[in-house]
Amino acid sequence: MNAVAKNQQTWLQALRTEALTQFAAQGFPSPRAEEWRYTNVSAIEKKRFLPVSESQTAVDVSDILTAYQLKDAWSLVLVDGQFRADLSALDGLPEALTVMSMANALDSEAETLQRTLGQAVSAMEHGFVAFNTAHFTDGLFVRIAAKQVLTKPIQVLHIATQADSLTATRTVIIAEKMAEAELVETFVGVDNSYLSAAVTEVFVEDNAAVTLTKVQCEADKAYHFGGTYVKQARNARFTHHNFAFGSLLARSDIHSDLEDAAECELNGLYLGAKRQHLDNHTRINHNKPHGISRELYKGILDDRARGVFQGRVIVAEDAQKTDSTMNNRNLLLSADAEADTKPQLEIYADDVKCGHGVTVGQLDDKSIFYLQSRAIDEETARNILTFAFANEMVNKINISALHNLVLAEVLKRFPQQGIEQDLL
Repeated sequence: MNAVAKNQQTWLQALRTEALTQFAAQGFPSPRAEEWRYTNVSAIEKKRFLPVSESQTAVDVSDILTAYQLKDAWSLVLVDGQFRADLSALDGLPEALTVMSMANALDSEAETLQRTLGQAVSAMEHGFVAFNTAHFTDGLFVRIAAKQVLTKPIQVLHIATQADSLTATRTVIIAEKMAEAELVETFVGVDNSYLSAAVTEVFVEDNAAVTLTKVQCEADKAYHFGGTYVKQARNARFTHHNFAFGSLLARSDIHSDLEDAAECELNGLYLGAKRQHLDNHTRINHNKPHGISRELYKGILDDRARGVFQGRVIVAEDAQKTDSTMNNRNLLLSADAEADTKPQLEIYADDVKCGHGVTVGQLDDKSIFYLQSRAIDEETARNILTFAFANEMVNKINISALHNLVLAEVLKRFPQQGIEQDLL
């Protein structure tokens, strides 16, 4: 029996029971639901994924740590859904920073979790959230004390090692008033079929600032659902960078609720090849006046890959003076690749500035010709233009080690003739 199962407070039991009832009634989302119309997850329902025992997590993951554990960062490692303190790097944690496994937090931070767990997102959201709430085995609790400005990023490294396994984790991040922090969620796994289901709830209090980067590099046969749900208080600032590279089928939700004068920036890059299906769903709720949101997602799709972007901005009646822009740009490298994009603006206030834009296309022939006229062969010209399209998103990362990690993942997925990382 895992540590979470041993610490079933009454409130947690009620939360899990409600979620299990909800999941039993609705199951995983269906394409009949409008927000899942482009993504069919029936393949997950046909397979049997099982939680991993603690004894099974005792595998050698040193190569993965070498490749993906960030230097000059506090690193928290979860292997097959279980926190591994022996693999984590936590030396020098400031007293004002609290980090621990969710299993331990359910004991020592029970009062805080009772106020926060399930408050940024309800099990009613959809079947994956209900499933996660009912079945999460571990996860993390992170709290940055008021006025604390972290000097190093916090990395949460999820590693999947077992075939046909289920990894269900729950993370709660709290940035108290005037705190500032950068966090990184990294998802990797060995070459097996498995299911990762991770939900992260973020609470950004008054005048606090959080930057969260997600790097999804799951195995080619893996299935991934990752949901990030955010509550932003007055003048809170939240920035999210979402990089979707791996898995056979992946879905990422990023939803944020904004209070007075809060600011939200969502950036994303998804690279699909072969028969990958990468779905990105964003929702920004402007609930109060003077909110600002900026959103830019880019997709590059090759072979028979399919990319999905559904972005939704909702401006409430009381949210006057809202300023919001949303853009989605897609580059198709194959005639068989597909991009589905659906930006939505729902505006119930009358004094706002909102706009959105969408592009789906191929490389510009004139630009290719221009490079060829400069003695660059056609294949290299295409690679350079494709990389330049993606690199705008990579360059938004200001952590050097993370920038290099993401850049390396991008270059893995491009024909690299004419492009060398050392020269970038």
